[in-house]
Amino acid sequence: MTQMEQYLSEISRLPLLPAAEEARLAREFRERGDARAAHLLVTSNLRFVVKVALGYRSYGVPVTDLVQEGNVGLMKAVQKFDPELGIRLISYAVWWIRAYIQNCILRSWSLVKVGTTQSQRKLFFSLGRARREAERGGAGVDVVQRVARRMRVQPEDVVDMEQRLEGRDLSLDAPLGETGTARIDCLAGGLPPQDEELASAEQARSVALEVNEALSHLDPRERFIVEHRLMAERPETLKDLGSHLGFSRERARQLELRARQKLRHALRSMERELEAEVPVPAP
Repeated sequence: MTQMEQYLSEISRLPLLPAAEEARLAREFRERGDARAAHLLVTSNLRFVVKVALGYRSYGVPVTDLVQEGNVGLMKAVQKFDPELGIRLISYAVWWIRAYIQNCILRSWSLVKVGTTQSQRKLFFSLGRARREAERGGAGVDVVQRVARRMRVQPEDVVDMEQRLEGRDLSLDAPLGETGTARIDCLAGGLPPQDEELASAEQARSVALEVNEALSHLDPRERFIVEHRLMAERPETLKDLGSHLGFSRERARQLELRARQKLRHALRSMERELEAEVPVPAP
């Protein structure tokens, strides 16, 4: 026997309360806060919660969860119930039971909130029935218009809710088919493709070799100035470079200009050599 079957067996043995007894217990709880009276009011109506919950089992939420939420709604109804209304407790409680069950379904449906307004909640739980009734007049685009008029909402609200109902959340860890491959393994990563990474690395290595080759054409003073002024993250000033090398700021500037010209000439020569090595495609 399952847990649900055992629960149904237990609550089916709980007696139903006559109307007069129910009203008396409700008054005792309302006036004196009698916990025993509230307990009897709740337990005598647990079977009705199950009946309401079974009407929502098609939404994919376990019935046990729906029953549990419905029971909370029943207890809330007992707290709010006024026996002087002249109606049975279950007639009043059914609204609370449905409200708690519907909230449970909406929370379980998606990580993105659904049914945040009254019209959206109405669409969520009544759209299927309203569409089936509207389709009896013929299929087509007019169905959306008929559903919108029937439910007193905008047509775009109907389309939006249909899309939400069709698109359920999926776990990225869930396997795809019989291969056992998870969905997350099929997602594109944020890194560039391996061929692009390899090409970038090769290009960076080639540029580094060309720069080192160009630097070999400079004398030690020119190379020192280039490395500490043009290639450094925090370039030194011409004055500091001149002080370090033992000459004036103007002399450091002249050496920098000469070094720039040598580098430009060396790099341009290597660029022409590389272009000459690349084969020209046949027309």
